[in-house]
Amino acid sequence: MNIIEATIEKLEDPFGILSGDRYEIFLTLEIDEEDELFSEHGISLKLIYAIENEQEKIAQYDFIEITTGRFLDFALEEDEVKEIEQYCHQLVENNQL
Repeated sequence: MNIIEATIEKLEDPFGILSGDRYEIFLTLEIDEEDELFSEHGISLKLIYAIENEQEKIAQYDFIEITTGRFLDFALEEDEVKEIEQYCHQLVENNQL
């Protein structure tokens, strides 16, 4: 799995319910044809990245087929979670939203 494109948007909390910052991030992924996640429609990963009390983590994520918008029931492996969290950390730092 390779990340080929990313978009990021800081989520606003007008009521002040959530502590810390939340970001909605869309990652366009390149998936090997042999991988069970592969789809000819393309795959993106929509996630909420949370930063609270100097702790950063993926709070929620979904795999989505790009052209159909269909949600896919797959989970990230532990090493993929770490890789994506590192990528998101850099994305937030570079965008300084």
